[in-house]
Amino acid sequence: MGFAQPLLLVALLAVPVLLGAYVWQLRRRRRVAVRYSSIALVRAAAGPVRSWRRHVPVGLVLASLALLGLAAARPQVRADVPVSSSTVVIALDVSGSMCATDVQPNRLAAAQQAVRGFVQAQDEQTKVGLVLFSGFSQLAVAPTTDRDDLVAALDGVTTGRGTTIGSAILTSIDAIAELDPGVQRSDPVDAAGAAGAGALSPTPAPSSTRPATDPGAPGGGPGGPASSPGGLAPEIVVLLTDGANTRGVTPQQAAQQAAERGVRVYPIGFGTKNPTQLVCSRDQLGDASPRFGRGDTSQRYTDAGGRNYLVVDEPALRVVAQTTQAQYFSATDADQLTSVLRDLPRHVTVQQQDVDLSAWFALAAAALLVGGLALSLRWSTLS
Repeated sequence: MGFAQPLLLVALLAVPVLLGAYVWQLRRRRRVAVRYSSIALVRAAAGPVRSWRRHVPVGLVLASLALLGLAAARPQVRADVPVSSSTVVIALDVSGSMCATDVQPNRLAAAQQAVRGFVQAQDEQTKVGLVLFSGFSQLAVAPTTDRDDLVAALDGVTTGRGTTIGSAILTSIDAIAELDPGVQRSDPVDAAGAAGAGALSPTPAPSSTRPATDPGAPGGGPGGPASSPGGLAPEIVVLLTDGANTRGVTPQQAAQQAAERGVRVYPIGFGTKNPTQLVCSRDQLGDASPRFGRGDTSQRYTDAGGRNYLVVDEPALRVVAQTTQAQYFSATDADQLTSVLRDLPRHVTVQQQDVDLSAWFALAAAALLVGGLALSLRWSTLS
């Protein structure tokens, strides 16, 4: 157990001081007591007396003061506490690499099925939003309880070039900010080449013109009015991707903004480390999508440094999870992905937080004080 205001523990010094004063007063009374010629006559007149009774109320009052001193210092313990998830924003990677067939029938089809099941399994009070990202990120469905809109959007996704993980996180933050006044919209990031490369949404994103967050403003940080205990917002982001960020704001930059707003981002790395050929269905390709051919993908999707963009960038995703006080998950096939999404609420709704116990200490102090006064009144009337 720790204390948020340990300096206030100095108030506990009042307890031994008052105890010393009480003992001194008892001794003083003995010295100035009236002397009778026969102590036996006094005892007979007073009846049987239990000397310890008169000390009990004083002891209870002193114990009450000690508990009040501890309460003033705000005692805290680290414990698992429930954190509600009233809104879940799913950021789904729809880049061309999601056509890899190392997961049957391909990664995107398996992800669509798993996310569809996750959406339909949520209760009626939980709002779910959908962000799609490839070469740019966009809010496909604002957080809603209408499952039909979400399923329709999932069924109609098409693939594109590029993977903008960082942009997807910022778009998810903005979607949450529309619902929660305690969460600020994302700040602009210095990525001059990102817009030209198509890393941002084709529609003007509000985050690109919004001023920087003021930590002193309402909702300007993790301690905003709508944030949950411990600085965590009740809304979360589930980021599902199979590759690495290829352009725009980095995942680490975006994760820092999410952490400043108390938004947790749970990344899910999907796919194996040995991707095979890319085969998209006609619906997944769309009219504007390039037609990925069959054959070896090891060269076409490898950068100059040997980085394969078809393989999950686990180090970056782990940093995102750690930065936002969340957890990283890995899924190499459809069954594992379904299992991760099914078990996700158990990881999301319980967090390690500092629980303030000052109210319980104050309540115990009040109970001792009332008990001491009640005993004092009762025993004084019986004597």
